[in-house]
Amino acid sequence: MLLTLLLLLCAQRCEPAELFLTVSPSQPVEGNSMNLTCRTRPPLQIGIRLQFCFFKDVSVLGPSWTDSPELRVPALTRAHSGSYWCAARTTEAAPKTLRSRRVQILVRRVPVHTVSLETRPPGGRVMEGETLVLVCVAAGGTGDITFRWYRGPLGSKLGERTQPSLAAEFEVPAVREGEETYYCAADNGHGPSLSGLVSIAVGIPVSQPVLTVQAPGAEKAAGEAVELHCEAARGSPPILYLFYHEDVRLGSRSAPFGGGASFNLSLTADHSGNYSCEADNGRGPRRSEVVPLHVTAQDVCSSYRSPSPRQLTHRSLSSVPAEDGESLPPAILEGLLGSLGLTAVALIVCCWLKRRAGEYLWRLEDAQPGIHPVNVVSGGEVYSLVYHTQQERQSAAAPSLRTRVQGTDPSAIYSRVNTASTSDDDYEDAM
Repeated sequence: MLLTLLLLLCAQRCEPAELFLTVSPSQPVEGNSMNLTCRTRPPLQIGIRLQFCFFKDVSVLGPSWTDSPELRVPALTRAHSGSYWCAARTTEAAPKTLRSRRVQILVRRVPVHTVSLETRPPGGRVMEGETLVLVCVAAGGTGDITFRWYRGPLGSKLGERTQPSLAAEFEVPAVREGEETYYCAADNGHGPSLSGLVSIAVGIPVSQPVLTVQAPGAEKAAGEAVELHCEAARGSPPILYLFYHEDVRLGSRSAPFGGGASFNLSLTADHSGNYSCEADNGRGPRRSEVVPLHVTAQDVCSSYRSPSPRQLTHRSLSSVPAEDGESLPPAILEGLLGSLGLTAVALIVCCWLKRRAGEYLWRLEDAQPGIHPVNVVSGGEVYSLVYHTQQERQSAAAPSLRTRVQGTDPSAIYSRVNTASTSDDDYEDAM
C-alpha cells in the first residue's frame, strides 16, 4: 500500500507538463472581443511561478511577458483571423520554456443587411442649385463596409466610400431641375445589399413676378373695377401671391398648380398710388416692380346721354343767343352732328351748359312762365327743347306760333313750336 502511494507521487512529479491555449468564444465575430487563456496540464507544483506570452503567427500580442495567463483582444476584424499560440517560462535561475500548440482562429463577418437611403434635407425637399446629401444606412453588418451611390433606375454610379461603420454620406452639389431617383448599396464581402429607390423632386424658386393692371398707367375713374394679375414665370407650385397698395397688403391668392393669380378691386379716389405684388413658394419671396395707377373722380358730363339724331330733327329747337349778335344756324348744327358724332356734341352741350348758359335758362323761365326748357349748348348759342304747358291741346291743324318778346331785357328769346302740340311723351323722348 505504501509502495503504491510512492509510485503515484513519483508519476505525477515525473510526468512532463504541457501548455494549452483556449479561445473564448470559439467562433469569434467581427466587431466583438476574444479572450485567450494559456494553461498547463497537469498543473505545476505549488511554489513554481510562470510568465506567459501570446502570439499570432510570428507576432507578439500585447506585452512580451506577463504574469497573467489571459489576454483579451477587443474589436475583432477580419485581420484578426490567423494562427494563435502561447508560451510559458519559469522564473527560476535556469528557466524552462513551454509552448502550446497552434490554434487556427477565423473571425466571422456578419453580412450587411437592411440598407436604406436617407436624404438631407429630410424628405428630399431641395431647390434647384442647392446641395443634396444622400445618407446610406445599414441596419447590420461587421467590418469595413463599402458604400456606393447611384442615380436613376439604370444605376449611373455617383461615388464610392469604404469605412468601418454602418452609415456613410455622399453630397450631390447643385442639383438639377426636375425629378430624380437615387439608391445606394453596401457590401462587406458577402455581396452588396441594395436600398430602395428614392425620388427627389427638385423644386424651382420663384422668379420675379410681373404685375399687370387693367389699362396700366392710365387714369381710371372712381367706381370702375380693375383686375390686378400677378404671375411668376418660373417657380414650383404651390405659389402664394400677395397684393399691395403702397406697401399695405390688400389680400392674397394661392396658385396650387402654378401659374398666376388675380385680385379684383373696385376703385375709389383713395386707390390712387403705387401697386405691387409678391410671389412665394417657401424658398424666399420675390417682389414685382411698382405699377402706378391714378384714379379720378367721376365727371357728371360722362353720365349725359346725348339725344338721337331723330329726336334732334323732329323736336322743336329754340335758339337763345349766348351773347348779343351771335347765333348758330341749324345747318351748322346738323353739320357738326354729322362730322363730329353724337358723343362729341353731347360733351360740348354739357360743358357749355355748365359754364355759360345757366343764367339764360333762368331768364327764360322768368320771361315766359309755363315754358320749361331743356337745354342743348353748342358753340356760342344755347338751343332749348321747349315744353309749353297748356290747358288744352292745340289742334293738329292750328297754325304755328312764332313769338318774339321785347322789353328791357337785353337777351332776346326766340322759340318755335311745332304745328303738332308737344306732349309729355315727346319731352321724355327728347330727354
